Amino acid sequence: MKWNERKAKDAIAVFSFGPEEIVAASEVFRSEMEKGVAGDKSSTLNPLPSFLGLPTGDEQGDFIALDFGGTNVRAERVRLFGGGQYERSACMAKPLIIPGRYNHANGGETAQGLFGFIAEIVDAVIGGDHETPYYLGHTFSFPAVQESPDDAKLLSWTKELAVPDVEGQWINERLSEAMQARGLTNVRPTAILNDTVAVMLAAAYQWDDVAIGSIYATGFNACYLEKFGGEKTPMVMNLEAGNFGWFDQNEYDAALDQASEKPGEQVLEKMVSGRYVGALFSRAFGDILGETFPAVTGEDIFHIIRGDDEGLLQRMAKGSLTEDQVRESIALAEAIVRRSARIAAAVYAGILRHVGNDGGRNIAVEGSFFMHMSMARATLHEALKELLGDEAEKVKVWQVTGGASLGAALAAAMNGK
Repeated sequence: MKWNERKAKDAIAVFSFGPEEIVAASEVFRSEMEKGVAGDKSSTLNPLPSFLGLPTGDEQGDFIALDFGGTNVRAERVRLFGGGQYERSACMAKPLIIPGRYNHANGGETAQGLFGFIAEIVDAVIGGDHETPYYLGHTFSFPAVQESPDDAKLLSWTKELAVPDVEGQWINERLSEAMQARGLTNVRPTAILNDTVAVMLAAAYQWDDVAIGSIYATGFNACYLEKFGGEKTPMVMNLEAGNFGWFDQNEYDAALDQASEKPGEQVLEKMVSGRYVGALFSRAFGDILGETFPAVTGEDIFHIIRGDDEGLLQRMAKGSLTEDQVRESIALAEAIVRRSARIAAAVYAGILRHVGNDGGRNIAVEGSFFMHMSMARATLHEALKELLGDEAEKVKVWQVTGGASLGAALAAAMNGK
């Protein structure tokens, strides 16, 4: 393999996201979200109502929390004590795919098989107890439309899931059918919410002044409490921020997009989230060397940037990289992650400008990519200062863990009836 120096420099350059771009992105995002909330169909954002407000902090009881959001399905028993206190008493999680054993994520699976798999996990977390009544809150992390907090209709799969005959279906209804078939008549799904909304509920249960809930992991999304100018009851709005389509794609973005399950959709997510940054790196790195490589993971990018996995780069390049070329490879990974964080900051700043001073100032973020990628966190803080000026000093960015399960339990408590 031969290193193309010109392509290396060009690849690093095309992932830049400069001062003018970040300001424009933030302003357009704010405009698009406001148009979307007002029902303007020309917006590239389609904010989805959660039909949930924020918890009081005094919610109590035992609940089942189900988290279905990507690579794993997780169920937990959660006890809420009130006063922002809680504990998890049991947990069961399984991946959607175990190569060579099963695959509940692709077009070869059926809707019945997928929901039967989920019901099996719920059954395991309650230890086969088919007597004790439980309300179940369901964190469902895919684009869906709701008419109430009780159920949601899947609009489209994302994150490369492709199980047929589920899009357009009511998710909790299908889950209830699967649980009844398994004898779980004592478990009642009473709330469904996006994982981003769950993060915001979890943060608001424990802390004050939460303005934004966000997932920055395999996928990317953000939500906030919309007050509707006092004309309607305040409600958390799921922005489906990953679908923001304002950006000009570079050649690697465009190639990744065309090769994805849904070309032209989730444009922002494909530039930001942990699922895609590794794929972008592999495409650019392969272009530099004149080869095609399988996508590396977000975790691989973390190790490349830390400089503790030069072996990965050398294996990909069959040991042909010089020290300077390794440094340029790391610089490429850094450029991709830096752009990711700057785009995320543009989203957050746009939301903060919309909610104003009476809507909270703090951002609750959950996700392994954000948690482990120190460069992303540092870049995000720098970019918020760039966008908000002195106001950025008032903004705290909290890392949330377990938000999906706590938020689901809170939604079940808030909507149990």
